[in-house]
Amino acid sequence: MSWFSKFAFPWQLKKAGVLNMNKRNYTIIAHHNKRNLYPLVDDKVKTKQLANDIGIQTPRLIGSISAQYEVKNFLNLVQGYQNFVIKPAHGSGGKGVLVIKKYTQNHFRTASERVLRYREVYQHISNILSGLYSLGGRYDTAVFEEMVDFSTEFKNFSYQGVPDVRIIVFEGYPALAMMRLATKESAGRANLHQGAVGVGIDIQTGKAIAAVQHNQPISFHPDTGADLMTLAVPFWREHLTMAAKGYEMTGLGYLGADIVLDKERGPMVLELNARPGLAIQIANQCGLATILDNIEHTYPKNLSVDERIDYILNKTNKTNEK
Repeated sequence: MSWFSKFAFPWQLKKAGVLNMNKRNYTIIAHHNKRNLYPLVDDKVKTKQLANDIGIQTPRLIGSISAQYEVKNFLNLVQGYQNFVIKPAHGSGGKGVLVIKKYTQNHFRTASERVLRYREVYQHISNILSGLYSLGGRYDTAVFEEMVDFSTEFKNFSYQGVPDVRIIVFEGYPALAMMRLATKESAGRANLHQGAVGVGIDIQTGKAIAAVQHNQPISFHPDTGADLMTLAVPFWREHLTMAAKGYEMTGLGYLGADIVLDKERGPMVLELNARPGLAIQIANQCGLATILDNIEHTYPKNLSVDERIDYILNKTNKTNEK
């Protein structure tokens, strides 16, 4: 029986080094993430500005709307753009993200080929401002970004939506990685809880080592039929470097970096997260607690970003080999 089976006993999960929600919240996050630093990643506009200041690429910002009376002018904001993405500045888990890949004055086609009318998009933006998708339900800002022109490297691995790489970073070291692939069930979104596929990625090579959907192992994409075990992320060192820089950028000891691969611009940070979820362990069939413990107690301190990446790439990760 696999350790990530829903029938596994708590002692089996602990023995496998699985990080549970309580330990993540009270041992890892509470001790390594100062609360006053959360706004740096909870506000997507602020995160984008910080990233751009240190040379980290992000999807280009078109503009933002923060007041209800401005919503009626949203078409003026995106004038001249062939496509765009609307998201809440303080959203989480992909909630409230609307990808418009083609539009006219009255009709908007989403990434999942759904056609929305002007009034529906207007209402979506209004809902963002009212806090429907934000952390804590507080009033929010609607952020408009250019849509990522995702690399053809992953053409057969994702259904309609943009695939992304999630990298967990602990004390500046990339610890665990996965790729999230959209499916028909997830409506083009790379959200595992909505039916997207999670592919565990070897932290040293950028190559697939396992894959799951709904927490169950799979080998092929349910819609495209692509062999998931042939997936390899190009520019892997660049992905790791971008994620690791999030440590210096925010001061957060434990964070998740979501990175997308644009056809022209290469790897770009989509967002950072101070409370990354734990499904990455299932995708990798590997517990995170043991890895974090090793990083905290055995990895060198006070290294530069490049030195940390060199250390990771040259280190034999015994945990991932099990």
